[in-house]
Amino acid sequence: MNYTAEAPAVWEPAFADAEDCLLSADQCVVRGQHYFVKGLIEIPVIGSAEVFSWGVWVSLSRESFSQASDLWDRPGREAEKPYFGWLTTDLPVYPVTTLNLKTRVHTRPVGERPFVELEPTDHPLAVEQRTGISPERVREIASAVLHAGDGEQR
Repeated sequence: MNYTAEAPAVWEPAFADAEDCLLSADQCVVRGQHYFVKGLIEIPVIGSAEVFSWGVWVSLSRESFSQASDLWDRPGREAEKPYFGWLTTDLPVYPVTTLNLKTRVHTRPVGERPFVELEPTDHPLAVEQRTGISPERVREIASAVLHAGDGEQR
């Protein structure tokens, strides 16, 4: 019920050894100029109490990233106002790219990934976040993610 991207779409393996780059499980910096946090796009599963989630990366301004970093381990951080960001994970199960969708990143209690709220547009991912998906759609996504490129269907 959860699929995750290991790094933002702009990350390159060569960055791993660069002094001005960082990639951790929760944060990323590219060339000391681009800042990212990992969060969850949560989608309700219709007819179920379960939630499907995408683990995605969102770019933040330097100021927002600095603020989020300062509060990262501080209890009560969830009281922080949401940060504006751009989705920097391409989810290929959608017919239109998910890169650069507008988001609001909502901080949660320490130990929980932020909640990523998409701008309410007509993009299929934003529609699914608002309206939910069927269990059949969850299986379709799972098949597409697990068997990407081999054409196998379940």
